[in-house]
Amino acid sequence: MPTVLIHVNEERAASDRLAPATGMGAVTLLVGDLDAMTRYYRDVVTLQVLAAEGDTVTLGRAGRALVVLRHEATLRHATPGSAGLFHTAILFESQAALAAALYSVARSAPGTFTGSADHLVSQAFYFTDPEGNGIELYWDRARTEWSWVHGQIEMATLYLDPNTFLSEHLSDDVVRGSTAEDAASIGHVHLSVGDVATARAFYVDALGFDETAGLSNQAVFVSAGGYHHHMAMNVWNSRGAGPRMPALGLGRVDLALPDADALGSLGERLRHHGVALRDDGQTVSFDDPWRNALHATVA
Repeated sequence: MPTVLIHVNEERAASDRLAPATGMGAVTLLVGDLDAMTRYYRDVVTLQVLAAEGDTVTLGRAGRALVVLRHEATLRHATPGSAGLFHTAILFESQAALAAALYSVARSAPGTFTGSADHLVSQAFYFTDPEGNGIELYWDRARTEWSWVHGQIEMATLYLDPNTFLSEHLSDDVVRGSTAEDAASIGHVHLSVGDVATARAFYVDALGFDETAGLSNQAVFVSAGGYHHHMAMNVWNSRGAGPRMPALGLGRVDLALPDADALGSLGERLRHHGVALRDDGQTVSFDDPWRNALHATVA
C-alpha cells in the first residue's frame, strides 16, 4: 500500500457518526473443520478457548472474545473473487506479546506466514489460517507518535523483517509464555467487496464511520474516534463481486458501541438510509450490500 494521508472529517454532525468510543467486537468464522481451526487459533495464534458448546468454539484473550468458530458441515468454500473476509486483525498491547504470537506461528505453522509491514502507525504480520481466512497480528505505536500534517495522518507500507522483530522483542520470559495471558482485541477488520463507492456510501454515510483513507477505487478505510482504521473495504481480490452466497468464511463482524444511546442512534440512522435491520433493543443486526453480516451491541 502506498503512503496515504488520512483525514478525519470533523464537520459531520454527531448524529451522522458512530460514537467516538466505538470499537470492534468478535469476528465469527464459519468453518468446515472445527477441531483443526480451533487448534490453529489456540495453539498457533495463542488465543485461549473461552467457551466450547456444541458446534461453536469461542477464543480470545483475558476473557475477551476475539474469534468465534462455528462449524457448518453443509457449506463449502466461496468461489474465487467473492466478497467476504479479507483479514481479521488482532491487536496486541505490547511488542513482546506480539513477538510471542509471531514466534508461536514461526515454530508451529511457518507456512501460514504471508508477509509483514511497518505502517508507521503500527507493525503488522500477516497469515492465512487453514481454511484460507486472512489474519493480521499487529501492535500500534502510541497515537502521540503518529505523524499528523495539516489534520492528516501518514501511513505507509514499509519493509519489516520478522526475524529482526523477533530478535528485538523475544525474550526468555516471552518464550516461556509469560505473555500468554496478556490482553488483546480485534483492532480492525478488512472486507473484500465489489466496489469502493458502494462501500463508502454504506459504511460512511449510513453506518456512520469516518473515512480515514482512500486508495482511489481500490480501497476505503474507516474508523470512529480518530483511530487509523477500524474497518477497511477493498476490491483487490473481489472487484465486481455481487452479494455473497452462503459459504465458509466470514460469518459475522461485531461492533462494540459504548452505550445504549449510541446503539439507538445507529439504528435510527440505518433506518433513515433504508437499511433492513433486526433490533431487539439490545442488539442491532444488519447486512452490508454484499451480505456481510454485522452485529452491533453495547460493549
